[in-house]
Amino acid sequence: MSVKFTPGDLLFRTGLIAHVDSLVQDPATVKPVFHTRYARIYFDSGRYKEEKFLQVTVLEKQKQLFGADHPYTLLAMANLASTYYRFGRYPEAEPLEVTVLEKRKQPLGADHPDTLHAMANLAATYRELGRYQEAEPLGVTVLGKWKQVFGADHPDTLLAMANLAATYCELGGYQEAEPLEFTVLEKCKQLFGADHPDTLYAMANLASTYHELGRYQEAEPLEVTVLEKWKQLFGADHPDTLTAMANMAVTYRELGRYQEAECLEATVLKKRKQLFGADHPNTLCAMGDLAATYRKLGKYQEAEPLDVTVLEKWKQLFGADHPNTLRAMGNLAATYRKLGKYQEAEPLDVTVLEKRKQLFGADHPDTLHAMGNLAATCHKLRRYQEAKSLDVTVLEKRKQLFGTDHPDTLIAMASLAVTYRELGRYQEAEHLEVTVLEKWKQLFGADHPETLHAMGNLAATYRKLGRYQEAEALDVTVLEKQKWLFGATHPDTFHAMANLAATFCNLGRYQEAEPLDVTVLDKQKQLFGADHPNTLLAMGELAVIYHKLGKYQEAQSLEVTVLEKQKQILGAGHPDILTALENLAATYCKLGKYQEAKELQAQHKQVVSNKNFMVMV
Repeated sequence: MSVKFTPGDLLFRTGLIAHVDSLVQDPATVKPVFHTRYARIYFDSGRYKEEKFLQVTVLEKQKQLFGADHPYTLLAMANLASTYYRFGRYPEAEPLEVTVLEKRKQPLGADHPDTLHAMANLAATYRELGRYQEAEPLGVTVLGKWKQVFGADHPDTLLAMANLAATYCELGGYQEAEPLEFTVLEKCKQLFGADHPDTLYAMANLASTYHELGRYQEAEPLEVTVLEKWKQLFGADHPDTLTAMANMAVTYRELGRYQEAECLEATVLKKRKQLFGADHPNTLCAMGDLAATYRKLGKYQEAEPLDVTVLEKWKQLFGADHPNTLRAMGNLAATYRKLGKYQEAEPLDVTVLEKRKQLFGADHPDTLHAMGNLAATCHKLRRYQEAKSLDVTVLEKRKQLFGTDHPDTLIAMASLAVTYRELGRYQEAEHLEVTVLEKWKQLFGADHPETLHAMGNLAATYRKLGRYQEAEALDVTVLEKQKWLFGATHPDTFHAMANLAATFCNLGRYQEAEPLDVTVLDKQKQLFGADHPNTLLAMGELAVIYHKLGKYQEAQSLEVTVLEKQKQILGAGHPDILTALENLAATYCKLGKYQEAKELQAQHKQVVSNKNFMVMV
């Protein structure tokens, strides 16, 4: 937040950019005071590389002229640290800011405005470095002292309030952050007007907190306003416009409007590459956002290389333990799960969970998110008891943190219900799933992707309970709405189609199930390839239908393929092998191949008695 100029001042400065370009061609002839002013103009125009060059020059000149401890030198040092901050070079910003803070305390005292500015800057850098526990006491101190010195309505007090709210958000304290951000927004409107940059920053911050609280409908109109006003002030390519666009895209994604999110995110990524280069933190954030939307759209092959790139670059920039590195690691694990690469996902999930516990503690929202991800991977690996233990913990802690109606709580509830279903605890699963479905409807309406996902889960439990008529009604609704939302080729549409086919099979309507399963298998092959777990699952389902229809040769061909590929991919002792062995043995019996069936039954017995299998179940 900066309050020493109006939007008109900003527009005037950005209009001077061509003039400044000509003036700085020979930096040696420019006085330090003008370097600083020209750097400000470059900053206002989003040209941070040129700004950095001038700030480095200013610092060196001030040291030569006045010495290392002079206020002018410290101001230049603070400006350079601020530039490093904007470039995402936080490790380089930190020592400069520590130096500025210590040197200002000595002559000016702890309560001087310049000292408080230095303290606030250091707190902001600690936030970006993931050192939230160090940032919080600095933020509390700064806010308290600004109130004492200038009162509750002073711009610097509002800045301190916004910064402390940001730290609370990073610590998972969204309920504490919201009233601070609402206050900042209202006071900025009164002080500066609705179109001032500081008001827009405050509006964006409040929208972000609404987003974290799952109040997406309240976040959206704020973000639309912010984006439109940034465009009017600075144009479509300014960094703040791109940030507003990225925030809008994230909200669209949460609202299930994936096509709109993808369009915005592709634009943001392209423009940030042009502005900052491929390795800048803002560019990496844009890349990660686009990968997340690709996952929602079922474009897993496109998401994977983006996720791999983002993870490697975060490691290079900040090291393996930085929060952004861990976030990237979790995202790559999520993509691996979607691609059926469960063995590759698990070590990433374990690493993220352990490091987040160390960084934030066991109850932080990011730690719980990591725990939920590991539970999902354990579930895919058929390790249901491990998944259940994690799911129960996540659900209880999210209820305490957010309450029972928060989207994250509902996601945890749904995950636990799926695990209960796999453990045969159908009544417990049904109770949770009915609750989840009703709450998603209340939050986002009957057509939201999460509502449809909840509906599909409840239908699956109804199938297990033998309530096939109820399952069919839900499955038909889900399939129609998935087609309408995402089209016939989206993975969620295939999943809905497979579920309806399973219900038809339970109802003995094999002729209706067959074309659905044929379609699902063809689409899974196209999307994931012949060896993906989802493809093999679809192949097994179609084989069951063929068996029911008396098409034993067709069933045998598919079942042999499924068994061989599952052995190659999962290993001979994996639980999925049991189903494949049972199905093929049954088909062999129908074909009169009793010896082959007997051999498969012996293999089945061996897998069941295998110690590793017992642990997995």
